[in-house]
Amino acid sequence: MQTQGETSNPLERNIELSVSREKVEAEVGQRLKRLAPKIKIQGFRPGKVPMKIVAQQYGHQVEHEVLGELLQQQFSESVSRENYRIAGVPNFESRNSGTDNSSYEFRATFEIYPNIELGDLSSITINKPVLQIGDVEIQKTLEILRKQRTNYESADRPAQTGDRVNVNYQGSLNGKNFAGGQANDYSVILGNGHLLEDFEASILGMGTGQEKTFDMTFPEDYSGKEVAGKKVTFTITLNKVEAPKLPDVDGEFAKSLGIEDGDVEKMQSEIKANLQRETTQRIRVKLKEQVMQSLLNKISVEVPRVLVQQEIDRLIEEVQDTRVARGFPKASNLQRDTFLERAERRVRLGLILSRLIETHGLSVKPEQIKSFIEEHAQSYENPEQVVKWHFASPERIKEIEPLVLEDNAVSWILDKANIVDQNVTFDELMGYSHATDT
Repeated sequence: MQTQGETSNPLERNIELSVSREKVEAEVGQRLKRLAPKIKIQGFRPGKVPMKIVAQQYGHQVEHEVLGELLQQQFSESVSRENYRIAGVPNFESRNSGTDNSSYEFRATFEIYPNIELGDLSSITINKPVLQIGDVEIQKTLEILRKQRTNYESADRPAQTGDRVNVNYQGSLNGKNFAGGQANDYSVILGNGHLLEDFEASILGMGTGQEKTFDMTFPEDYSGKEVAGKKVTFTITLNKVEAPKLPDVDGEFAKSLGIEDGDVEKMQSEIKANLQRETTQRIRVKLKEQVMQSLLNKISVEVPRVLVQQEIDRLIEEVQDTRVARGFPKASNLQRDTFLERAERRVRLGLILSRLIETHGLSVKPEQIKSFIEEHAQSYENPEQVVKWHFASPERIKEIEPLVLEDNAVSWILDKANIVDQNVTFDELMGYSHATDT
């Protein structure tokens, strides 16, 4: 018999289960008889151990197995009759105890998957970024690449933003040294954000060999608690000023980018191809993000709590694995609540996508797997090796399938949705604030 207990969880269900004690005892007896000839106990010949001793030694274990099997069988039959789709593992709670009862009574508590109504998804509006890669984008990228390969040459002039300077500095708080307040032969590039604003401003305009003493106040939130929010005195000596020199866009520069013959036009063509590939990938990501958020906004779904907890476990495992991979120890103080919102979002989205894929038959085709891997491999130096590596392992192919399924769902939505083209710049698409930042 199924009962619905009072609960704040709309997906929680209870089923009352009853297993005849007589039926359990009969099955236990049969199993012990089959087991007896195989038992070896010191003092008895094989197959001659008395049933009483067999029961004493193995009766409790066999009874536990039999009861578990009969409970699971009855539970499966009850779930099947109710057409429940179980989320997670049920919890079986004993409702009686002692040996004077004619049956074992249990309550099974579990969660079910929600019924998801997809509704009309054609009303979804998606803004599609539109961008054509031209000379402007190529030139901006060349400037970034040149800045990444900047050389520095000695300059006989005052220091300015962009220069690399070498300094000695001595800081004091109330006339005494403080931790981190002293350094000799310290090199830094002005304007790259490594120095506090007031400290850097005092270096600007200084010449080689010049010494300067000034006061400054550290920010209230400065990491060094000893001086946070306090006024200190610094003395700086400027040892060297070096001006940045960008490389010319020539054959040598092209070779530094992997163009073996130094052909500048070939270099520009490769930059354009890379930008187009990057643009295509970024547009795809932007479209996918909008589709996913639109599905979450449009479709209301109750999520099984057990699935959320399982997802939190996975997120914590990901964090720990990342820490270990970077050479850090596993964190011991991760709070599960901090992962709750992200876990709920993942589970909710996963349920919606599963329903969409099931409803519209968006299964994965072998050619899609092949195309996905080949496209992914293009960002590597040896694409053919990457493709071979994937196809050498069924497990690696299996890992690709959920990604392709997701792409199928996104493509299906985009075919139905209202697409609005939106012209963007390369910087806007990539989320850059300045195209020439290093």
